Amino acid sequence: MDIDHIVPLADAWRTGASSWTTAERQSFANDLSDPQLIAVTDNVNQAKGDQSPDTWKPPLTSYWCTYAEMWIAVKHKWDLTVNSAEKSALSSMLDRC
Repeated sequence: MDIDHIVPLADAWRTGASSWTTAERQSFANDLSDPQLIAVTDNVNQAKGDQSPDTWKPPLTSYWCTYAEMWIAVKHKWDLTVNSAEKSALSSMLDRC
């Protein structure tokens, strides 16, 4: 088992965290109050890497709705940006809800 960041640290950096203080980045990386950190199998975590939903989705389509909701919650809480490809992928995942 691995601990996965729903929104990978590299994606967060690219979408707003690069302007944060070190303390803010540490808070994000260790956030246990929201669905940011989850236990996953190591092969899923390695396959995901630092990708966003437009280039990677969980292998179980039955989990897409939950995953998209968690992704959006984390991005919203931390005021991170979402590009058009990511938004489109999230919308199609939410259509499964």
